[in-house]
Amino acid sequence: MQETSATITAERKHSHVDICLNRPVCFDGQDTGLDSWRFEHNAAPEVDFAQIDLSTEFLGHAIGLPLMISSMTGGYGDALALNRTLAEAAEQFRIPLGVGSMRQALEGAAHRESFSIVRKTAPSAPIFANIGAPEVAAGLSHEQLSILIGLIEADGLIVHLNPAQELFQPEGGTDFSGFLDRLHDITATIGVPVIAKEVGCGISATVARKLADAGVKAIDVAGAGGISWQKVEECRYLDRFGHEERFSPSALDEFLNWGIPTADCLTGIQTLKRQNPEYGALSVISSGGIRNGLDIAKSIALGADIAASAQHLLKALHSGRLEETIRTWANDLRAAMFLTGSATTTQLKHAPIYRKP
Repeated sequence: MQETSATITAERKHSHVDICLNRPVCFDGQDTGLDSWRFEHNAAPEVDFAQIDLSTEFLGHAIGLPLMISSMTGGYGDALALNRTLAEAAEQFRIPLGVGSMRQALEGAAHRESFSIVRKTAPSAPIFANIGAPEVAAGLSHEQLSILIGLIEADGLIVHLNPAQELFQPEGGTDFSGFLDRLHDITATIGVPVIAKEVGCGISATVARKLADAGVKAIDVAGAGGISWQKVEECRYLDRFGHEERFSPSALDEFLNWGIPTADCLTGIQTLKRQNPEYGALSVISSGGIRNGLDIAKSIALGADIAASAQHLLKALHSGRLEETIRTWANDLRAAMFLTGSATTTQLKHAPIYRKP
């Protein structure tokens, strides 16, 4: 049974990457909301463009720029090469890297090297392990947590929240009962920071408060506007069964585009932190449709500490342009900082930004 479960998980992970690269699975009913915001131009920036400092700190780690390579893959044969290349970029640019869900590593020893390769390749980059909320809700033993952290010598654990994805997944697990209590047990004992991350439907201020109260140190909003994992799983469902009979046709489109836009997640959590000083130390990651360095800059001005990307960097990797893409995004970010008079990312947090009329 264990080998069968592991095989199913590996096949699913492989199909996820293939679908994200080759099928139209992005939101089309709404966007990130970042295009609705505009920086106020600073005509007298008093900044030397060549001296702008993109470095920052994230969960106690000094990083080269406020960008994280978001959780993508692992747990099947081809993932080893992908994760090696991602880790090479993380080490080169001194940026954090999150691996894909490590459920596969708990189901058996096969393909564990597809995860462990990241630490071998990126000895000094911040690396984050990853497990899903359904696994947390079901209960993780001390031994299982040790595998997740030890396998990649992780600097922290990402717990991904994906109720909409699980709802659409043909073999999805939809029992989230007791999740917050189990999450609190983990944060109290694991010894490394825990990041709570959505996978594309966003995290509201209300839920962010609950997660912070459960002990998480960072929120990755992963808002609507990038990949719709409902659409990814709908592709898999239709490939398997040929037609959709679970949901009403008139409701399906809204479910496939379900979520909170990334910008709205950021502003909601920013307000929560301003109004409640006890949440001031909560780190925030902006993801969900991040397409360039200007999106990173806007995210920081709207309350994020760093931004993260999966799909765009995965496509760049497959086209042989990963390093070029990260460099271009860094230059986008530097340009936005110059034009707002921000010499550092700390100053960028206070750059005037407003909604377009």
